Amino acid sequence: MDDLHIFVWDNCLKVIRDNVPSISFRTWFEPIVPLKVDKNILTIQVPSPFFYEYLEEQYIDILSKTLRKELGTDAKLEYNVVMENNMMAGVKPYTVKFPGKSKSEPRNNPVSLPIDREDAAIKNPFVIPGIKRLHIDPQLCPDKNFGNFVEGDCNRLARSAGLAVAGKPGGTAFNPLFLYSDNGLGKTHLAQAIGIEVKDKFPEKTVLYVDANKFSNQFVESTRNNNRNDFLHFYQMIDVLIIDDVQDFAGKEKTQDIFFHIFNHLHQTGKQLILTSDKPPVELQGMEQRLLSRFKWGLSADMQAPDFETRISILKKKVYSDGMDIPEDVLETIAVHITNNVRELEGALISLLAQSTLNRREINNELARQVIDRLVKNNKKEISISNIQKVVCDYFNIHVDQLQVKTRKREIVQARQVAMFFSKNMTKASLASIGSQIGGKDHATVLHACKTVNNLIETDKRFMQSIKDIEKKLKV
Repeated sequence: MDDLHIFVWDNCLKVIRDNVPSISFRTWFEPIVPLKVDKNILTIQVPSPFFYEYLEEQYIDILSKTLRKELGTDAKLEYNVVMENNMMAGVKPYTVKFPGKSKSEPRNNPVSLPIDREDAAIKNPFVIPGIKRLHIDPQLCPDKNFGNFVEGDCNRLARSAGLAVAGKPGGTAFNPLFLYSDNGLGKTHLAQAIGIEVKDKFPEKTVLYVDANKFSNQFVESTRNNNRNDFLHFYQMIDVLIIDDVQDFAGKEKTQDIFFHIFNHLHQTGKQLILTSDKPPVELQGMEQRLLSRFKWGLSADMQAPDFETRISILKKKVYSDGMDIPEDVLETIAVHITNNVRELEGALISLLAQSTLNRREINNELARQVIDRLVKNNKKEISISNIQKVVCDYFNIHVDQLQVKTRKREIVQARQVAMFFSKNMTKASLASIGSQIGGKDHATVLHACKTVNNLIETDKRFMQSIKDIEKKLKV
């Protein structure tokens, strides 16, 4: 059977898909290519050494169980690791087709113009007219480096991928590296840290950080001044391009079109793209599908709110780097009460120091609570689907990952339905977006869940009280 390796791997995937979160399956299993089966050994191709190491560390149990089921108790797994950015010998490059488009339409044809780095005629949109600059300023903040970035469970995958990219820009499977999170959780810091690390290791490489709004404004200005080609050529020269807040491209059709061509050129020539957003690609609205499909080519890494230990580490690093002297119990008070994001944590420290200095008061828990009370009142907690899932799972005493697993267990099904109910009523997310984040379901499943919860509220007093209790926790 010539395609036995495909048959075996497909059977393994059917089991794995039902036992890991959908986002983990898409990230770590869909890119794998089965190559051959030789007796009891299945050989698979993985995109990088980091990819192989992560599989071995996180998923070796489920891999071994499913493989033994298919090939017997002596089954073995071998990895064929792609060490370079180039395609492996014998593997044909795939072609992206865009159905429904005319052959004569140029929008989907990648722009690949030869660039001479010494060409002084190309205008740098970051240079003030009248001021000559020989080198492109990467627009990076020196403080936003890996040394100042605190690792925790909330960001470990993103940070590890960032280090891999910084060690081999354009030469890993993480191209583009798509970082997403709510505001204030460090995605901009991490993106800039990658850029700084690349400049340290590869001084000859051209690195550029730019937020999406500035990119759009530069494009509009280039159009107004009839030098769009200069704009295009400038960005095609970059070795590592970091675009912050790509969700701001939404609704800007011409900006998306020019970025599509820049993306294609950089990706095809082995250059690295790093993108940040407040949402994963699947949830971005107002974006062209051809661009969204490219955002999914590499790795999409989620960055969550830091846990208590990580919050303490962040505060201690900030105190140490700024030369502050703050008792540890005060830091714990701040970490307990401010949980949403890193920006608020650092803001609390600055406010505490200001209050102490200006009013000549000792830094203690009493002063810390006063500062925290003001911050909490002025920063109303934003309710997100992620927060809702955490609160619901805490209430029902289950792990949040269980909401993503395909199962008919009553307690998990009910918790998932409750999470969908609150997400529909307390966020502006679409039904499709809610379903994709909670168990990978469709909009019809979300509608059914909301009807089920409403019926139970009307008929079951204990259930109604549970809903009220959860609602109170969400509004705290």
